[in-house]
Amino acid sequence: MKNFRNTNISLPLTYFLIVIVGFLALYSASFGKGKIDNAEYISHQLVWIILSLVAIVSMLIIGYRRLLDFSYVLYAFGILLLIYVILVAQPRLGAGRWVSFVGINIQPSELMKLIFILTLARFLSAYKYQENGIKCVFIVLALTGLPVLLIIMQPDLGTALVFIPVAFSMLYVWGFRLRYIIVMFISAIAASPFLWFLLKDYQKSRLMVFINPNADPLGSGYTIIQSKIAIGSGGFFGKGWLSGTQSQLNFLPEHHTDFIFSGIGEEWGFLGALLILFLFYFLIIQGLDIATHASSMSKRLLATGVCVLIAMQVIINICMCIGLMPVVGLPLPYISYGGSAMIVFSVLIGILFNIKFEA
Repeated sequence: MKNFRNTNISLPLTYFLIVIVGFLALYSASFGKGKIDNAEYISHQLVWIILSLVAIVSMLIIGYRRLLDFSYVLYAFGILLLIYVILVAQPRLGAGRWVSFVGINIQPSELMKLIFILTLARFLSAYKYQENGIKCVFIVLALTGLPVLLIIMQPDLGTALVFIPVAFSMLYVWGFRLRYIIVMFISAIAASPFLWFLLKDYQKSRLMVFINPNADPLGSGYTIIQSKIAIGSGGFFGKGWLSGTQSQLNFLPEHHTDFIFSGIGEEWGFLGALLILFLFYFLIIQGLDIATHASSMSKRLLATGVCVLIAMQVIINICMCIGLMPVVGLPLPYISYGGSAMIVFSVLIGILFNIKFEA
């Protein structure tokens, strides 16, 4: 296993396997919607997969260094997009997270994840912790806090939260002491009750039904109850591909986006869910291996940021589906339906490819 992980084909192969599994899961999730909708979902996802492959190839040609050179400009552009979303974007599903460009809906918060990792990697790699530690940490906190605040205002609490572990993990790799990170983490938890008053009503409802889904079984608790039913009904081997009832009969909301893992659990059972977890685990440890053996601090920071972001989204999405975390609306990378996330996360994989294959 270790020797295979170090080959040049292991990382691309793992990525392609996840994308293929995701496409099959999406086909099944949209199958019960009817032939017209099914064709629309599948055709859109195929286009995004092709664009993602183009993005990866472009990433290998352009190189991560070029993106690092323009990271500060991209950061400013990303912040402007987030402000534009708050001021102008029309709400969809209770939140204004999308902007339309030549007829294509783009989610700036997804784009900001890529820009954020690039910006922190460039900034931290330009300084040494021993010489500029405290000053740089405060700047990183500011660079983190601004997009987090703007994304919360959309409102999109789930996406905003993933920026924080990415920032702290990159700080740790840079040299920031673990004990300081723990202190800051505990302080954030202690201050979290004050954030209750900043949450929207629907976000408060999600937190309450997380504690007791049966408190509102036909309202805020409906999705998580149906998600648990779907996963539990799959048993060990599952009901079979295209044979899920919770998803195809539309009992489970958002079964092609945020809750696609629940459909996988229903149709492919425990073994299918375990396969998904193994593929993501294998992808992430390969990325961490690239970070460990990187020849420069910028490479190490980039690879770490990419791996932690993917890991956090996978953990949060799956925990959300099985009821171990509140519903926060984060897609499962490379599997959930959606163009912005698919392309952005593929560019992140392209960065790992670029670092690994760079001479």
